Amino acid sequence: MILRQLTDKPWEPVPGGIDDRYRDGIASLPAATIGLRMFLAVVTVLFFLLIISYGSRMAFAETRLRPESWLLWLNTAILVLSSVSMQSALIAARREKISGVKIGLLAGGIFAFAFLAGQLVAWQQLRTMDEYSLADPSIGFFYLITALHALHLAGGIVAWVRTTLKTRGDCNMAQIRLSVQLCATYWHYLLLVWLVLFGLLFSDGEKLSWGFHTLH
Repeated sequence: MILRQLTDKPWEPVPGGIDDRYRDGIASLPAATIGLRMFLAVVTVLFFLLIISYGSRMAFAETRLRPESWLLWLNTAILVLSSVSMQSALIAARREKISGVKIGLLAGGIFAFAFLAGQLVAWQQLRTMDEYSLADPSIGFFYLITALHALHLAGGIVAWVRTTLKTRGDCNMAQIRLSVQLCATYWHYLLLVWLVLFGLLFSDGEKLSWGFHTLH
């Protein structure tokens, strides 16, 4: 095998199409899947740096202003339902049940919009606090973290709309299955990111300080 790799001539066409070495590798993946993975890798780095900055700053903050926890708990539950709905649409797509795909996509989109509406309510609730000031680091970070997450979800809604439109008329199940899979993956990712951010926003200050002291 090693000798074959050393003597290969990559500039020459491969008889029979795709080389066996790449048949099950990344080269066999759809371009859209590869693009999504690369995008999620970049977004992961972005959120990781944001989490580090937040933890380093808030570990020493005396006060931490934020909306009522029940509201964000509700928003979290809504986002979970949105992710579950996308997964049900993916399962239906794999079984080639277009009606199940439509229902799952519709429910996932409705819950996604409900989550964004809930975040707007949380921001409005924060503005009504007597201590409200954008100069306060806890408020500034809360807006930045939740707005950045909401922005990525809004971008996902664009893909959701395009996927939903594909289910109308003559359906190409192969294309629909790929689109639904990408949407479901993105929704699951945003749910995971939100759970991490939610835990960070409502973590105990002393534990947060101890954790970042340990990292340093």
